[in-house]
Amino acid sequence: MSFYAVPKSIWLISFLLFAGLAAVPANAADEPDLIFKRSTVFKLLTPNDKLATYGIDDPEVDGVACHFTAPERGGVKGWLGVAEEVSDISLSCRQIGPIRFKAKFAQGDDVFRKRRSMFFKKMQIVRGCDTKRNVLVYMVYSDRLIEGSPKNSTSSVPIMPWGQNDQIQKCADFVEK
Repeated sequence: MSFYAVPKSIWLISFLLFAGLAAVPANAADEPDLIFKRSTVFKLLTPNDKLATYGIDDPEVDGVACHFTAPERGGVKGWLGVAEEVSDISLSCRQIGPIRFKAKFAQGDDVFRKRRSMFFKKMQIVRGCDTKRNVLVYMVYSDRLIEGSPKNSTSSVPIMPWGQNDQIQKCADFVEK
């Protein structure tokens, strides 16, 4: 069979497999911790639609954890991993220990990102600092290559002492100018 005689479906399947492998994160530690899932829509022969709650630690700020809940599509497309996920994602971040900054960061730096469709949509959690109030601010949103999504959620983490001898750091000292 010549190069030009290969059916278009073979090229499409090859492209999809390559794109799927390229979407796999390089480091498994980048994956969030699954806390639990709950079914929201029953499907008879395929997986149900679900809400999934995950936990992540801020990679640049010790002492902060975030939890987010995102819908996951079931059905045949969800089962095959080709369904485009909706943008309804909730976020909650809290101080879970003494807050220590590992390095300077820019306002709106990525904390976490994950694809929500095979090609065009991704979810992002970003971090900022309210320097006036010494509060870390986290925002989750999803975007698309062609059109963004106005759906978002915000969570604030006031930097408080943790224990008797904890020295409170100022996030303003770690924001790149």
